[in-house]
Amino acid sequence: MPSPVTFDPPRTVIAICGGVGGAKLALGLKHLLGERLIVVVNVADDFEHMGLRICPDLDTVIYTLSGLSDEVRGWGRAGETWNFMEAIRQLGGESWFALGDRDLALHVERTRRLAAGETLTSIIAGIAATLEIAPRILPVTDDDVRTKVVTSIGTLDFQRYFVEHRCEPTVRSISFDGATVARLNPLVSAALSSTELGAIILCPSNPYLSIDPILAVPGLSDAMRRSGVPVVAVSPIIGGRAIKGPTAKIMSELNIETTSASIAKHYTGLIDGLLIDSSDTADVEGIAAHVHATPTLMTDLPSRIVLARETLAFAARLAAG
Repeated sequence: MPSPVTFDPPRTVIAICGGVGGAKLALGLKHLLGERLIVVVNVADDFEHMGLRICPDLDTVIYTLSGLSDEVRGWGRAGETWNFMEAIRQLGGESWFALGDRDLALHVERTRRLAAGETLTSIIAGIAATLEIAPRILPVTDDDVRTKVVTSIGTLDFQRYFVEHRCEPTVRSISFDGATVARLNPLVSAALSSTELGAIILCPSNPYLSIDPILAVPGLSDAMRRSGVPVVAVSPIIGGRAIKGPTAKIMSELNIETTSASIAKHYTGLIDGLLIDSSDTADVEGIAAHVHATPTLMTDLPSRIVLARETLAFAARLAAG
């Protein structure tokens, strides 16, 4: 077990997280912090499909932190089978969104418990406990927030854009339906105001599709600023491109330079520090926040732990002044 990075005294850390990219760093943080880690997760990717509530980012975090994720495909559960999807295709049903047989169990159980009146927060906590996940996993809100992507072929629900159309349409703008009336999860609010909090980390998830809908929930950004602890973002840009997902494509289509400097500008007024890849040191000029350069490519568990350690150490230095 890696030795932990601690603040003095030991404190909790909040990670603001989307799906795959953010979950990788969250896993590294888990190995260093254990139960002192709180992961606040995007819910704007959630949708109803085949009568089931699907929560892609929450499920990715659950599978990653429990050791159940498929490291080869990069998403979903390991050891997955696809009998359900094959049967759906035979019946002429919708097959554009793949639901594995093991993955299906999570969606069915969550949908059942939601219908019985349980909150999403409570359901996720129960599942995490069953899977012996030490960090707390918190949906940013229990209310419905849904990402809408205005594209060259019209306005699409996020999963239609991301999965069915494979991010191919040109993005014109992005909005988050329901965000203005969503209520911040009380447990998130309490964590942000706790005297035990040591740092807040914005994981290297897509800022526009994964982090922005979290920050769009009223009260969250203000609570982060009031927390009095360092807020550190990890840039998803490496060598002028994004390793995973459509971040670079979306930035280009929105006329935003694909640089870590653009990421810093996007988070202006919110972050105290930005952690960038060593190959992007030319981006430092013009960044108002403190910057720390280090290798940020996460290819395996050791590299995720190393990046987590660098991020925590950076935050600790900022906290120390």
